[in-house]
Amino acid sequence: MSVYNQPRKRVIQFIILGMVILIITRLFFLQIVEKKYSKLADANAVLRKVVYPSRGIIYDRKGRSILSNDAMYDLVVTPISVKGIDTTYMCEILRIDKEEFRKRITTAIIKNGSRRVSIFYPLLPPDMFGRLQESMYMFQPGFELVQRQIRSYPFNAAANILGYIGEVSPQMLQKPAYSAYNQGDYLGMTGLERTYESVLMGQRGIQYLVKDNLNRPQGPYEKGEFDTAAIAGKNLRLSLDVDLQVLGEQLMRNKIGSIVAIDPRTGGILTMVSAPTFDPNLLTGSYRTRNFSRLFTDTTKPLFNRAIQAGYPPGSAMKPLTALIALDEGVITPSFGFPCGGAYTYCGRAIACTHHNAGHAANLRLAIANSCNAYFVHLYRMEVDAAKWGGVKKGHQHWHDYISSFGLGHKLGIDIPGESGGKAIDTAGMNKLYRGQWNSCSELYVGMGQGQVVATPLQMANAMCIIANKGFYYLPHFVDKIDNDDTELLKKYKEKHTVAKVSDSSYMPVIYGMQDVVDKGTGVSARIENEIVCGKTGTAENNAIVNGKLTKLKNHSVFVAFAPRDNPKIAIAVIVENAGYGSTYAAPIASLIMEKYLHDTISVKRKPQMKTLLEYNTLDPVVREKSKLDSLNGASAKMTSDQILKQYFRD
Repeated sequence: MSVYNQPRKRVIQFIILGMVILIITRLFFLQIVEKKYSKLADANAVLRKVVYPSRGIIYDRKGRSILSNDAMYDLVVTPISVKGIDTTYMCEILRIDKEEFRKRITTAIIKNGSRRVSIFYPLLPPDMFGRLQESMYMFQPGFELVQRQIRSYPFNAAANILGYIGEVSPQMLQKPAYSAYNQGDYLGMTGLERTYESVLMGQRGIQYLVKDNLNRPQGPYEKGEFDTAAIAGKNLRLSLDVDLQVLGEQLMRNKIGSIVAIDPRTGGILTMVSAPTFDPNLLTGSYRTRNFSRLFTDTTKPLFNRAIQAGYPPGSAMKPLTALIALDEGVITPSFGFPCGGAYTYCGRAIACTHHNAGHAANLRLAIANSCNAYFVHLYRMEVDAAKWGGVKKGHQHWHDYISSFGLGHKLGIDIPGESGGKAIDTAGMNKLYRGQWNSCSELYVGMGQGQVVATPLQMANAMCIIANKGFYYLPHFVDKIDNDDTELLKKYKEKHTVAKVSDSSYMPVIYGMQDVVDKGTGVSARIENEIVCGKTGTAENNAIVNGKLTKLKNHSVFVAFAPRDNPKIAIAVIVENAGYGSTYAAPIASLIMEKYLHDTISVKRKPQMKTLLEYNTLDPVVREKSKLDSLNGASAKMTSDQILKQYFRD
């Protein structure tokens, strides 16, 4: 061999020698020094048990737990290990037959294979768990009891806000987003449970237990040397006031609609009611699946969150926004008046107004207080026909830009899923609707909150925040703080959003007009003793297709407001479907909510009014008869108005 090849040969030899030494060293470490794997390999009587963490608790603004944890147990199975057990006895305990037993074993194999753990019977009732625990040694090693944290709701309220948890499905596990989950894990499906799943879920732990010759756990293996502790989920601190939530749900009994109240200083949601609602405890425990099915098919649609998913014509609640646009564009001043004789006739068709007395729309403040339709449809026309825009199409687009900046026509970004964006038609939409042939008379109804404009109750309440703050708002949200968390999940809810263009000076005439609505106008039923309330009643038209024809149904009652006028602390929107005028039901409901929040009590003078609201029923008789919601909700749904009143008024 050539001497010139010797260095290369030695290099190769050294590399091989180094690899051999490395392998020998590692084997020595694993077999002699490190005892962990040898111990686990030798331990034929060691049970590996998954320890599920406690989910984070949710507190209201006053630190009260509105969602906590209770312990229950799942019976899980590893199909390949099920041998020689007394199936007859197990079926007796579980109250199933042998055919159902075989079906569940087969389902477990199909879903997860024969060697993986699957849930055989979830969330065992207490009596069933007690019998199984006593006899568990008879069913091992194939079966095992695993502790599971379930949610409990001490106030029986806020179901659509908090959401519910459910078992992760095989389809979910195939997606990268759920790679951190295993079969049998639970996760948030809706509401805050879903949005904040990453901080609420915590981290699973592992516990190794020594078993005796009957497969019964006897204690920790090697004093817990190999165990990993479960890490509890982080707690959420909400802006929600659970007292307001309970009151709102009581006031909306036997009604369809919504209440949304926001602290305009922060954007924190104080209460959000979607009616009819349900007891969130129905979606926990052993009967969750059955109850969900009944709620899903109920005629009143309790799972539908009307506060963020239902769209309504805002009606006269839109008029303050129409006024702000006109003032800011400079097409009117606060002294602008309109000679309304009871209808608007400038577009070849009469649009009726509830007032016809002379001077009821002599200036902006009076027009808001009297809710003059003619005044506000004319303002819309002046806004879009202004000469500076060079045509109605550009003018309408500027109108749409204003409406969008007020939070209408798009999602706001609340921290629970399912939000709808509503509708506010832009120029492109008008061109499509009217095939390019339209003018300011085509959709003048939007000036008074009808026609091609639809808003959610959340959007209406947020618009009141903008007026209350004279031009800014924070994104509406529930979670103010996450315990021991420095993530940026909440960053966007702390950012101040300033409404483009509209000046501070434009707000005061509108605010004073809204004060007059409550002091001496259409919203006197919303008065609160020793408070200046600014509000606007609305009567939203309710049309539907019945037997193939557009049919006029009973109007929706609408009221929006904020209080007090100076340094506002609460902004609110209330919708009561099929209830007629806004002053009749929506306004007093809003007033009671605001008074409770501002004064922490309700004046005894209002007891008769509150009794009327509690007893008023707007549900369609056919819908009410078919609904099973009251029987599902239990005792709380059967409380009489007098029983509820005793919670707020002492004799």
